[in-house]
Amino acid sequence: MREINVEEITKVIEKLCIESNYYLPQDVKKALENALDNEESPLAKEILKDIIKNQEIARANDVPICQDTGLAVVFLELGQDVRLVGGDLNRAIDEGVKRGYRNGYLRKSAVNDPFMVRKNTGDNTPAIIHIKIVPGEKVKLILAPKGGGSENMSALAMLKPSDGINGIKKFVVDTVDKAGSNPCPPIIVGIGIGGTIEKTTLIAKQALLRKVGEHNSNPDVAKLETELLEEINKLGIGPQGFGGRTTALAVNIETFPAHIASMPVAINIQCHVARHQEAII
Repeated sequence: MREINVEEITKVIEKLCIESNYYLPQDVKKALENALDNEESPLAKEILKDIIKNQEIARANDVPICQDTGLAVVFLELGQDVRLVGGDLNRAIDEGVKRGYRNGYLRKSAVNDPFMVRKNTGDNTPAIIHIKIVPGEKVKLILAPKGGGSENMSALAMLKPSDGINGIKKFVVDTVDKAGSNPCPPIIVGIGIGGTIEKTTLIAKQALLRKVGEHNSNPDVAKLETELLEEINKLGIGPQGFGGRTTALAVNIETFPAHIASMPVAINIQCHVARHQEAII
């Protein structure tokens, strides 16, 4: 049994909060550069150049890529042979978020009441925490700040099994079309299919963590990812909604077994600032 003091987790969370907001992942940067090479619209090209330049400035000067530094979403894989000591895990994560958003000069975007007073909590807590128990004696942490503009354009549908692939395609394309420029395209579209109402929304968000260009290991699902990306980019929304062939950089799908009467589909849209960082303790 390996002991880990929760203060280590606090320190890592603080670091991940800052780095995820300063440094765009290399796979996303590469996808934006590829989009620039393939884009035909002159205006879309200029916008993509600005987006790429923006992340370069953020990386060089250690400043946030976007003013919306998001709610802190934490995915934690806890090895079952780990014994946490020194305090409460959830409090340790929230303390790391507090430190990260304070010391990284990141905007605090959390309100303590979602529909009445809506007073800012002042430290961007509480974090959204997803914990999974796994074999081993390590702790894996993924910090994914999620901005409001893209999250607001996400959607859930409890489709019927008889709706099939065509029903899924229609729901996804219609959702992206309706979102238009609101989620700051080019976007990444995370899709969850199956499970229950809460499971499908979770795997849709987890799909956003996959590297751009990597497909689902199931060939049929990978084919659907490719087809959906093509259809979405035919919408012509383009970078920041000004037209062009680059509305999305990727479509990532994750699936889970479902009830015989159900086919839930969740769409979690991510703006071009597809931020996440990870660490293993």
